[in-house]
Amino acid sequence: MKKFLALVLSVLMVLSLVACGGEKTTDTDTTPDTTTTEPVDVVLATGGTSGTYYAVGGVLQTVLGDKLTLCNLTVESTGASKANVNMMTDGEAQMAILQSDVLNYAHEGTFTFAETGAETSALWVMGIYNETVQILAKPGINTVSDLKGKTVCVGDVGSGTEVNAWQVLGAVGLTKDDVNAVNGSFQDGVDQLKDGKIDAAFTVAGAPTTAIVDYATTNELNLVSLSADELAKVTAEYPFLVEDNLAAGTYTGQDAEVCCVAVQAALVADETVSEDVVYELVKAIYDNQADLTAGHAKWGLLSLETALDNTAPMHPGAEKYYKEVGAL
Repeated sequence: MKKFLALVLSVLMVLSLVACGGEKTTDTDTTPDTTTTEPVDVVLATGGTSGTYYAVGGVLQTVLGDKLTLCNLTVESTGASKANVNMMTDGEAQMAILQSDVLNYAHEGTFTFAETGAETSALWVMGIYNETVQILAKPGINTVSDLKGKTVCVGDVGSGTEVNAWQVLGAVGLTKDDVNAVNGSFQDGVDQLKDGKIDAAFTVAGAPTTAIVDYATTNELNLVSLSADELAKVTAEYPFLVEDNLAAGTYTGQDAEVCCVAVQAALVADETVSEDVVYELVKAIYDNQADLTAGHAKWGLLSLETALDNTAPMHPGAEKYYKEVGAL
């Protein structure tokens, strides 16, 4: 009997050890994974504080700031398109809003990037809205050809505005010998026009543009409308410049439609920004487009069709989203 009891106790002890071992393994397997990924810092380069880029970028940060889990998005005022490309190249910004044609120049090493050559790693995320080439001038200047012999602000040095200004001027036969060109921001151009220091100023931005809105409240507004012949010459020589007219009433004192050309404002990301970060941002933009539009009307112009009018290779994160929704 003693031997039998000893045997039973031995078996019970073995079963107890096995059971304890099984429970230990189960506890280990179900321990929650507390590993977290810290959000990365993403600087979005925009433009001057009186331009549309800065306002559009600011709304993006305000609306999506607490909805993004993979990045901390901050907006920075800059010298706009070319400066934004350079900031991304130098690692000072990870994303940017810039002109679609300037992005193309950066990849091909043409126009403002002809001396440095192709050097950007910026990839397409989306086209947001058209940027209209607007020419604000003194009364009496009615066509682009009328700018011959006049002092004209063509935008900041090396900016997309400067490139487009010379494209429009050149297409109608005006050279740098025919125009006294000065450089400056949108606000500089408006202020100099108010002070009588210049005769006209180019602004390439989504309309209505803050600097021109402010000008129109206290000054007689005169926006130069391209003639049919001028429009044909500009669009024939530069196909990426498309007709984009300003409807009457876009600005105070603008009683008639103004014939203009435009490029596209594009959101881009450096190739070093992860696919997941860009995917989350693109999805958040479309999921919250109504709130973005309430903050700035330009977000209401975003569509899947125009978003894919890319002038450079697309970022994998953006491509993932567009494929997911069937746009690609």
